[in-house]
Amino acid sequence: MIVGGTAVPAAVATTKHEKLTSTRVTHALAGTTVPGTHCPVFPADNVWNTPITTLPVDQDSATWLASLDAASTSLHPDYGPSGTPSEPYGIPYEIVPAGTVFTHVTFLYASESYRGLYPLSAATAIESGSDRHALMVDPRRSASSPACSLFETWDTYFEPHGHSHAGSGAMWNLNSNALRPSGDTSADAAGLAILPGLVNFNEVAAGAMDHAIRFTAQCTQRSFLWPARHEAGQANNACPPMGARFRLNASFTLPSSSCARFCQTVLSTMKTYGLILADNGSNWYFQGTADRRWTYSEVDQLKAIPASQFVAVDESCLMVNPNSGEALQPGTAAYVASCG
Repeated sequence: MIVGGTAVPAAVATTKHEKLTSTRVTHALAGTTVPGTHCPVFPADNVWNTPITTLPVDQDSATWLASLDAASTSLHPDYGPSGTPSEPYGIPYEIVPAGTVFTHVTFLYASESYRGLYPLSAATAIESGSDRHALMVDPRRSASSPACSLFETWDTYFEPHGHSHAGSGAMWNLNSNALRPSGDTSADAAGLAILPGLVNFNEVAAGAMDHAIRFTAQCTQRSFLWPARHEAGQANNACPPMGARFRLNASFTLPSSSCARFCQTVLSTMKTYGLILADNGSNWYFQGTADRRWTYSEVDQLKAIPASQFVAVDESCLMVNPNSGEALQPGTAAYVASCG
Protein backbone atom coordinates (compact mmCIF):
# COMPACT_ATOMS: atom_id res chain seq x y z
CA MET A 1 0.00 0.00 0.00
CA ILE A 2 1.02 3.66 -0.36
CA VAL A 3 0.81 6.03 2.61
CA GLY A 4 1.98 9.62 2.40
CA GLY A 5 3.71 8.85 -0.91
CA THR A 6 5.90 6.15 0.69
CA ALA A 7 5.58 2.42 0.17
CA VAL A 8 4.57 0.74 3.43
CA PRO A 9 4.62 -3.03 4.00
CA ALA A 10 1.16 -4.54 4.23
CA ALA A 11 1.92 -5.65 7.79
CA VAL A 12 1.97 -2.01 8.87
CA ALA A 13 -1.80 -1.75 8.41
CA THR A 14 -3.16 -4.98 9.82
CA THR A 15 -5.74 -3.70 12.27
CA LYS A 16 -9.02 -1.95 11.59
CA HIS A 17 -7.81 1.13 13.51
CA GLU A 18 -4.59 1.35 11.51
CA LYS A 19 -6.47 1.01 8.21
CA LEU A 20 -8.77 3.87 9.17
CA THR A 21 -6.05 6.22 10.39
CA SER A 22 -3.85 5.56 7.36
CA THR A 23 -6.47 7.21 5.14
CA ARG A 24 -5.65 10.49 6.83
CA VAL A 25 -2.22 10.55 5.13
CA THR A 26 -2.11 10.93 1.37
CA HIS A 27 0.25 11.67 -1.50
CA ALA A 28 1.93 15.05 -1.68
CA LEU A 29 2.00 17.14 -4.82
CA ALA A 30 4.85 16.71 -7.29
CA GLY A 31 5.75 19.42 -9.77
CA THR A 32 2.75 21.14 -11.31
CA THR A 33 0.38 18.19 -11.33
CA VAL A 34 -1.44 16.13 -8.74
CA PRO A 35 0.50 12.84 -8.64
CA GLY A 36 -1.18 9.93 -10.32
CA THR A 37 -3.27 12.27 -12.45
CA HIS A 38 -2.92 14.65 -15.38
CA CYS A 39 -4.43 17.47 -13.30
CA PRO A 40 -2.55 20.75 -12.80
CA VAL A 41 -2.67 22.58 -9.50
CA PHE A 42 -4.35 25.47 -11.32
CA PRO A 43 -2.86 26.86 -14.55
CA ALA A 44 0.77 27.99 -14.53
CA ASP A 45 -0.29 31.65 -14.77
CA ASN A 46 -2.50 31.44 -11.67
CA VAL A 47 -1.74 33.95 -8.93
CA TRP A 48 -0.76 31.14 -6.53
CA ASN A 49 1.98 30.15 -8.99
CA THR A 50 3.28 33.65 -9.79
CA PRO A 51 6.60 35.02 -8.45
CA ILE A 52 6.32 38.27 -6.47
CA THR A 53 10.00 39.19 -6.10
CA THR A 54 9.66 42.58 -7.84
CA LEU A 55 6.28 43.70 -6.51
CA PRO A 56 6.21 46.93 -4.46
CA VAL A 57 5.79 46.93 -0.70
CA ASP A 58 2.20 47.63 0.31
CA GLN A 59 1.62 51.01 1.93
CA ASP A 60 0.04 49.27 4.94
CA SER A 61 2.83 46.74 5.41
CA ALA A 62 4.22 48.14 8.67
CA THR A 63 0.75 48.47 10.20
CA TRP A 64 -0.24 44.93 9.31
CA LEU A 65 3.02 43.49 10.60
CA ALA A 66 2.54 45.28 13.92
CA SER A 67 -0.98 43.83 14.27
CA LEU A 68 0.50 40.35 13.72
CA ASP A 69 3.16 40.87 16.42
CA ALA A 70 5.83 40.34 13.78
CA ALA A 71 8.57 41.92 15.90
CA SER A 72 8.29 39.21 18.54
CA THR A 73 6.97 36.19 16.59
CA SER A 74 8.59 33.50 14.49
CA LEU A 75 6.91 31.41 11.85
CA HIS A 76 5.38 28.11 12.86
CA PRO A 77 4.94 25.15 10.48
CA ASP A 78 1.45 23.79 11.09
CA TYR A 79 2.33 20.28 9.94
CA GLY A 80 4.78 17.50 10.69
CA PRO A 81 5.15 14.47 12.97
CA SER A 82 2.86 13.93 15.92
CA GLY A 83 2.89 11.57 18.87
CA THR A 84 1.00 9.09 16.67
CA PRO A 85 3.11 8.15 13.61
CA SER A 86 0.07 7.11 11.58
CA GLU A 87 -1.55 10.52 12.09
CA PRO A 88 0.94 13.33 11.36
CA TYR A 89 -0.07 16.94 11.71
CA GLY A 90 -1.19 18.69 8.56
CA ILE A 91 -4.00 18.73 6.04
CA PRO A 92 -4.50 15.49 4.09
CA TYR A 93 -5.99 15.21 0.64
CA GLU A 94 -6.79 12.33 -1.66
CA ILE A 95 -7.25 11.39 -5.29
CA VAL A 96 -10.84 10.21 -5.55
CA PRO A 97 -10.89 6.49 -6.44
CA ALA A 98 -12.77 5.39 -9.52
CA GLY A 99 -16.27 4.26 -8.73
CA THR A 100 -16.68 6.55 -5.72
CA VAL A 101 -20.33 7.39 -5.16
CA PHE A 102 -20.89 11.14 -4.96
CA THR A 103 -23.14 12.26 -2.13
CA HIS A 104 -25.19 15.22 -1.00
CA VAL A 105 -23.69 17.34 1.80
CA THR A 106 -25.71 19.71 4.00
CA PHE A 107 -23.88 22.95 4.88
CA LEU A 108 -24.14 25.42 7.73
CA TYR A 109 -23.27 28.17 5.23
CA ALA A 110 -25.36 26.69 2.45
CA SER A 111 -25.92 29.91 0.50
CA GLU A 112 -22.15 30.35 0.03
CA SER A 113 -21.25 26.71 -0.61
CA TYR A 114 -21.10 24.63 -3.77
CA ARG A 115 -24.43 22.81 -3.87
CA GLY A 116 -23.50 19.93 -6.15
CA LEU A 117 -22.59 16.43 -5.07
CA TYR A 118 -19.26 15.68 -3.36
CA PRO A 119 -17.04 12.55 -3.59
CA LEU A 120 -17.17 12.21 0.20
CA SER A 121 -17.18 8.70 1.62
CA ALA A 122 -16.38 6.78 4.77
CA ALA A 123 -12.81 6.37 3.47
CA THR A 124 -12.20 10.08 2.76
CA ALA A 125 -9.22 11.54 4.58
CA ILE A 126 -10.43 14.19 7.06
CA GLU A 127 -8.06 16.49 8.92
CA SER A 128 -7.60 15.72 12.59
CA GLY A 129 -8.55 18.44 15.06
CA SER A 130 -11.26 21.06 15.07
CA ASP A 131 -11.10 22.23 11.44
CA ARG A 132 -11.80 18.81 9.91
CA HIS A 133 -10.93 19.82 6.35
CA ALA A 134 -11.48 17.29 3.57
CA LEU A 135 -9.69 17.88 0.24
CA MET A 136 -10.63 15.64 -2.69
CA VAL A 137 -9.25 15.71 -6.26
CA ASP A 138 -11.35 13.89 -8.85
CA PRO A 139 -9.40 13.48 -12.11
CA ARG A 140 -12.38 12.03 -13.96
CA ARG A 141 -15.29 13.87 -15.51
CA SER A 142 -18.62 13.13 -13.87
CA ALA A 143 -22.21 14.05 -14.60
CA SER A 144 -21.97 16.99 -12.21
CA SER A 145 -18.36 18.19 -12.44
CA PRO A 146 -15.53 18.51 -15.00
CA ALA A 147 -12.38 16.43 -15.01
CA CYS A 148 -9.74 17.60 -12.52
CA SER A 149 -12.23 18.93 -10.01
CA LEU A 150 -11.04 19.91 -6.54
CA PHE A 151 -13.62 19.56 -3.76
CA GLU A 152 -12.91 21.03 -0.32
CA THR A 153 -15.03 21.06 2.82
CA TRP A 154 -14.62 22.42 6.34
CA ASP A 155 -15.95 20.91 9.58
CA THR A 156 -16.65 17.73 7.66
CA TYR A 157 -18.69 14.77 8.87
CA PHE A 158 -19.54 11.84 6.64
CA GLU A 159 -22.79 10.10 7.37
CA PRO A 160 -24.33 7.35 5.22
CA HIS A 161 -27.57 7.62 3.29
CA GLY A 162 -27.04 11.23 2.18
CA HIS A 163 -26.84 12.73 5.67
CA SER A 164 -23.26 14.06 5.51
CA HIS A 165 -22.77 17.62 6.74
CA ALA A 166 -20.09 20.30 6.91
CA GLY A 167 -19.67 23.95 7.73
CA SER A 168 -18.94 25.03 4.16
CA GLY A 169 -17.68 23.62 0.88
CA ALA A 170 -16.46 24.57 -2.57
CA MET A 171 -15.49 23.06 -5.91
CA TRP A 172 -12.83 24.26 -8.39
CA ASN A 173 -11.88 23.18 -11.89
CA LEU A 174 -8.10 22.83 -11.60
CA ASN A 175 -7.75 23.55 -15.31
CA SER A 176 -9.38 26.95 -14.83
CA ASN A 177 -8.45 30.27 -13.21
CA ALA A 178 -12.07 30.99 -12.24
CA LEU A 179 -12.55 32.23 -8.67
CA ARG A 180 -15.46 31.69 -6.32
CA PRO A 181 -18.29 34.25 -6.50
CA SER A 182 -17.31 37.45 -4.72
CA GLY A 183 -18.44 37.31 -1.10
CA ASP A 184 -18.61 33.52 -0.93
CA THR A 185 -16.56 31.51 1.52
CA SER A 186 -14.99 28.12 0.75
CA ALA A 187 -13.37 25.63 3.09
CA ASP A 188 -11.33 28.54 4.43
CA ALA A 189 -12.34 32.03 5.49
CA ALA A 190 -10.77 33.76 2.47
CA GLY A 191 -12.88 31.88 -0.09
CA LEU A 192 -9.71 30.41 -1.60
CA ALA A 193 -8.69 26.84 -2.34
CA ILE A 194 -6.52 25.21 0.33
CA LEU A 195 -4.64 22.59 -1.70
CA PRO A 196 -2.57 25.01 -3.85
CA GLY A 197 -1.07 26.69 -0.78
CA LEU A 198 0.15 23.69 1.18
CA VAL A 199 3.81 22.93 1.78
CA ASN A 200 4.17 19.39 0.47
CA PHE A 201 6.87 16.82 0.97
CA ASN A 202 7.47 15.79 -2.65
CA GLU A 203 8.11 19.33 -3.85
CA VAL A 204 10.33 20.23 -0.91
CA ALA A 205 12.29 17.00 -1.29
CA ALA A 206 12.79 17.82 -4.99
CA GLY A 207 14.21 21.20 -4.02
CA ALA A 208 11.58 23.35 -5.76
CA MET A 209 8.18 24.54 -4.57
CA ASP A 210 6.75 26.95 -7.13
CA HIS A 211 3.72 28.42 -5.41
CA ALA A 212 2.71 30.63 -2.50
CA ILE A 213 2.02 29.16 0.93
CA ARG A 214 -1.17 29.74 2.92
CA PHE A 215 -0.97 31.04 6.49
CA THR A 216 -3.22 32.26 9.28
CA ALA A 217 -3.55 35.33 11.49
CA GLN A 218 -5.42 36.01 14.72
CA CYS A 219 -6.66 39.42 13.60
CA THR A 220 -8.04 40.13 10.13
CA GLN A 221 -10.09 43.11 9.03
CA ARG A 222 -13.56 43.06 7.51
CA SER A 223 -12.36 43.13 3.92
CA PHE A 224 -10.53 41.02 1.38
CA LEU A 225 -8.04 41.57 -1.42
CA TRP A 226 -7.87 39.77 -4.76
CA PRO A 227 -7.66 36.82 -5.14
CA ALA A 228 -9.54 36.28 -1.84
CA ARG A 229 -13.33 36.32 -2.09
CA HIS A 230 -14.53 36.50 1.51
CA GLU A 231 -13.77 38.12 4.86
CA ALA A 232 -14.25 36.85 8.38
CA GLY A 233 -12.62 39.63 10.33
CA GLN A 234 -13.26 42.36 12.86
CA ALA A 235 -13.69 46.12 12.79
CA ASN A 236 -9.98 46.84 13.01
CA ASN A 237 -8.32 48.25 9.90
CA ALA A 238 -4.90 47.83 11.49
CA CYS A 239 -5.22 44.11 10.78
CA PRO A 240 -4.52 42.71 7.32
CA PRO A 241 -7.39 41.68 5.04
CA MET A 242 -7.89 38.18 3.74
CA GLY A 243 -5.76 37.64 0.65
CA ALA A 244 -2.90 39.88 1.83
CA ARG A 245 0.41 38.59 0.50
CA PHE A 246 3.71 38.69 2.35
CA ARG A 247 7.25 38.18 1.04
CA LEU A 248 10.38 37.12 2.93
CA ASN A 249 13.21 39.61 2.52
CA ALA A 250 15.68 38.47 -0.15
CA SER A 251 18.62 39.30 2.12
CA PHE A 252 17.51 37.01 4.94
CA THR A 253 19.54 33.85 5.36
CA LEU A 254 19.95 30.97 7.75
CA PRO A 255 23.17 28.91 7.86
CA SER A 256 23.04 25.40 6.44
CA SER A 257 24.10 24.11 9.86
CA SER A 258 20.71 25.15 11.28
CA CYS A 259 18.67 25.21 8.06
CA ALA A 260 19.31 22.14 5.91
CA ARG A 261 18.15 21.47 2.35
CA PHE A 262 14.45 21.12 3.14
CA CYS A 263 14.51 24.32 5.17
CA GLN A 264 16.40 26.22 2.46
CA THR A 265 13.81 25.19 -0.14
CA VAL A 266 11.00 26.65 1.95
CA LEU A 267 13.02 29.83 2.52
CA SER A 268 13.48 30.22 -1.22
CA THR A 269 9.75 29.70 -1.80
CA MET A 270 8.85 32.37 0.74
CA LYS A 271 11.20 34.83 -0.97
CA THR A 272 9.91 34.07 -4.47
CA TYR A 273 6.21 33.31 -3.98
CA GLY A 274 5.51 34.43 -0.43
CA LEU A 275 2.62 33.74 1.90
CA ILE A 276 -1.10 34.37 1.34
CA LEU A 277 -3.34 35.12 4.31
CA ALA A 278 -6.15 32.59 3.94
CA ASP A 279 -7.78 31.97 7.33
CA ASN A 280 -8.09 33.04 10.94
CA GLY A 281 -5.87 31.22 13.42
CA SER A 282 -2.59 31.56 15.25
CA ASN A 283 -0.29 34.28 13.93
CA TRP A 284 2.20 33.16 11.30
CA TYR A 285 1.17 29.50 11.27
CA PHE A 286 1.65 28.13 7.75
CA GLN A 287 0.10 24.90 6.54
CA GLY A 288 1.40 21.74 4.89
CA THR A 289 0.22 18.30 3.89
CA ALA A 290 -0.13 15.48 6.37
CA ASP A 291 2.71 13.13 5.44
CA ARG A 292 4.45 10.42 7.46
CA ARG A 293 7.80 11.32 5.89
CA TRP A 294 8.18 14.71 7.61
CA THR A 295 10.79 14.65 10.37
CA TYR A 296 10.97 16.83 13.46
CA SER A 297 14.18 18.48 12.29
CA GLU A 298 12.71 19.34 8.87
CA VAL A 299 9.84 21.26 10.42
CA ASP A 300 11.54 22.57 13.58
CA GLN A 301 14.27 24.31 11.59
CA LEU A 302 11.60 26.51 10.00
CA LYS A 303 10.70 27.93 13.41
CA ALA A 304 13.83 30.08 13.22
CA ILE A 305 12.31 32.35 10.56
CA PRO A 306 11.38 35.68 12.22
CA ALA A 307 8.13 37.25 11.04
CA SER A 308 9.87 40.63 11.20
CA GLN A 309 11.77 39.62 8.04
CA PHE A 310 8.58 39.78 5.94
CA VAL A 311 6.89 42.67 4.15
CA ALA A 312 3.40 42.85 2.71
CA VAL A 313 3.42 43.39 -1.04
CA ASP A 314 0.87 45.05 -3.31
CA GLU A 315 -0.07 42.46 -5.92
CA SER A 316 -3.05 44.36 -7.37
CA CYS A 317 -1.08 45.09 -10.56
CA LEU A 318 -1.05 41.36 -11.35
CA MET A 319 -4.82 41.16 -11.71
CA VAL A 320 -6.17 40.53 -15.21
CA ASN A 321 -9.83 40.17 -14.19
CA PRO A 322 -11.29 40.48 -10.67
CA ASN A 323 -13.18 37.21 -11.13
CA SER A 324 -10.15 35.26 -12.29
CA GLY A 325 -7.00 33.99 -10.61
CA GLU A 326 -5.02 34.63 -13.78
CA ALA A 327 -2.02 36.84 -13.04
CA LEU A 328 0.33 38.84 -15.24
CA GLN A 329 3.65 37.05 -15.41
CA PRO A 330 7.04 38.67 -14.74
CA GLY A 331 9.04 39.29 -17.88
CA THR A 332 6.05 39.92 -20.11
CA ALA A 333 5.25 43.28 -21.67
CA ALA A 334 1.88 43.34 -19.88
CA TYR A 335 3.61 42.83 -16.51
CA VAL A 336 6.11 45.61 -17.16
CA ALA A 337 3.33 47.98 -18.24
CA SER A 338 1.20 47.22 -15.17
CA CYS A 339 3.74 46.51 -12.41
CA GLY A 340 6.79 48.43 -13.63
